[in-house]
Amino acid sequence: MITSKLTAKAQTTIPQAVRRHLGVAEGDLLGFILDGERVLLVKPLIKTLGGPVSISGEWESEADQRAFYGL
Repeated sequence: MITSKLTAKAQTTIPQAVRRHLGVAEGDLLGFILDGERVLLVKPLIKTLGGPVSISGEWESEADQRAFYGL
């Protein structure tokens, strides 16, 4: 198991092995899926011609799409 400490501001560092496994880098968005007693860390956005599309369903309003476009 890989661990990471939570700071007083509820922040943590994603360990290098996890970042490498997910293929994420600085500026990438991460998603969290609640699954009972587990939380899954995922890459939540897919790039499309019209901008990113959320696969989680939480941020799918037109205003959210404009705000996240190009990230």
